[in-house]
Amino acid sequence: MKRMLIIVAASLVSVASSHAQWVVYDPTLHAQTAINQAANVAKYVQMINNQVQQINTLTSQLNELQHYNQVFGNPSQILNLVGFTGLITDLQDTGVGQAISQLQGLAQGIEALRYDANGLYHNIGETFSTPDGSTVSRNQSVYRPFAAINQTTKNFSDVYADVTARRQALKQDIAATTSQLRAATTASEVQKLTGLLVGQNAALAATDKELDQALGLSLVQDAENRNDQAKQDQARIEEQRAEFSEGIQNYNNTVRLSSEPAQFPEGNL
Repeated sequence: MKRMLIIVAASLVSVASSHAQWVVYDPTLHAQTAINQAANVAKYVQMINNQVQQINTLTSQLNELQHYNQVFGNPSQILNLVGFTGLITDLQDTGVGQAISQLQGLAQGIEALRYDANGLYHNIGETFSTPDGSTVSRNQSVYRPFAAINQTTKNFSDVYADVTARRQALKQDIAATTSQLRAATTASEVQKLTGLLVGQNAALAATDKELDQALGLSLVQDAENRNDQAKQDQARIEEQRAEFSEGIQNYNNTVRLSSEPAQFPEGNL
């Protein structure tokens, strides 16, 4: 009996405990929770849409940059253009022309005596013979002005040969640059090739100036020689006048004319 009462009591406690765990349903709270969740979902969807829009914008900008690179090119990658090396080498070349002071210092009279312009002129030689057969050495210092002209002529010939070779190389580079410019596909390449073409044409004009300068030295030296010849002639005229005046004075001092009347010897005629 006692055991039966314990079982009944345990059953009553179990039923009471199960009734205590029942959930009470609140429609208002449930509706508010659903609204909050919908709002959160809407915000999340909006965030996703914004991210998608940003990705689309970045993709469009990337496509524009790629198109820009295709049209304008990357200047840093355009390095191996034909002609740059030749242009830099030519601009750094000092040329073979010499200054007029150097050419005058190199002028030696003996060279003028031996000069025949590859057989074009007669070699006057270092000595000559007099009518009686004597051999006389020429005064080499007198012929230095002529040697100076020969030096400037040689300088012009050297510069001309150097300029001709450099002009040919530059013209070939200009032709190659023009072909590259014609086939250029980007604005950056066109700009670099245009700058290169301007530099090459400037270098070509500079080589012509070197030739003009060498020619000018020859003309200047010739003018100096003519001026010196005129100066020497003037000096000789002045010296001759002084010598003539001095000779007349010496003659007057040495030879005195008699002031007495002339006497003729008397005799049979």
